[in-house]
Amino acid sequence: MSSFIPFDIHCYQKLLAKFQDVFEPELINEICESGKLRSFDRDEILMDIGMVINEMPLVISGSVKIMTEDDQGDELLLYYLELGDTCAITLNCCTQQQKSSIKAITEESCELLFIPINKMDDWMVRYKSWRAFVLGSYNLRLNEMLQSIDHLVFHSMEDRVIKYLSDKAGISKSNSLKITHSQIANDLHSSRVVISRIMKKLERENKIEQRRNLVMMLDV
Repeated sequence: MSSFIPFDIHCYQKLLAKFQDVFEPELINEICESGKLRSFDRDEILMDIGMVINEMPLVISGSVKIMTEDDQGDELLLYYLELGDTCAITLNCCTQQQKSSIKAITEESCELLFIPINKMDDWMVRYKSWRAFVLGSYNLRLNEMLQSIDHLVFHSMEDRVIKYLSDKAGISKSNSLKITHSQIANDLHSSRVVISRIMKKLERENKIEQRRNLVMMLDV
């Protein structure tokens, strides 16, 4: 039986817990050996629009939000990344050697493993499980972007705010959210005035409770 000595036991344990029933032990070991593990604080920009991408990020801990931007510089939240997730748009940029079309910002303190593009190509050939993971990531993120478009086009701003708060609570695993109305407005491509009006309505309906820079989820 082969024995594998990972370069970083913390990273190896995280990947093993997430992927032991998905990836071969050899692949998990190669991911740890080839990747560069980096730590980030909350609200750090990991990737910006126009950047050249030559490494694929894999979330080891924490969470990351993926944003897009219009010609005026206004942002819109697309989806979140959690443990074991990667960004399909980044994968495409890597493989096509294109500049980034998205912005990635840490939602909380997190660790990411950056995998070189040449390893991604090699594993696509050698490991069926890696191919399935990459294709599954494309499919998952595409569905999330379609849901974002659906809410943007067909749902009211109040519905979008409720979904946004629920998603953040799920990501942070807490009903207590440290967030401002301006941050919500920025993520949802709205105005602070509109968001404040909706938040007051939700508070009157006893769905949330508000304090300074804090939103308590009650019945959302």
